[in-house]
Amino acid sequence: MSNESRQFITFTVDSEEYGVDIMAIREIKGWTPTTALPETPPHMRGVIDLRGTIVPIVDLRARFHHGLTEVTPTHVIIVVAIGAMMVGLLADAVVDIVSVADTAIQPVPDMENNGHVGFLAGLVTVEDRMVVLLDLDSLLERDKAILIQSAA
Repeated sequence: MSNESRQFITFTVDSEEYGVDIMAIREIKGWTPTTALPETPPHMRGVIDLRGTIVPIVDLRARFHHGLTEVTPTHVIIVVAIGAMMVGLLADAVVDIVSVADTAIQPVPDMENNGHVGFLAGLVTVEDRMVVLLDLDSLLERDKAILIQSAA
């Protein structure tokens, strides 16, 4: 049995709490208006210039099929590295940094017709809250061509 633990940044989208491995986080910043790109899916909010690097922004609420985020100054962009690519994730708010033992991460239940399951890495309970852990590679897999093109 492994006693390894990992740290996650947790954040909210709607009333749900999600977590991303802290090692993937490059920066957390306040909302910045984006430059929209033509012919991209609705969850691709556009791009921002982050100190000379073009970073595509993904609206997680729209990606999870809950409609576009009505952005306010309190929203945050969580900049993550996926391989060599930087991507911004639009979320409602950052909640916490949590340490989770590998053994505490539960598998995602196999539920019919749930398109989210493919990009969920697991579930964990933190202080009586359920946190859904995201697999960033899988979350953005179908958008990779668009992300690469928009960051070029």
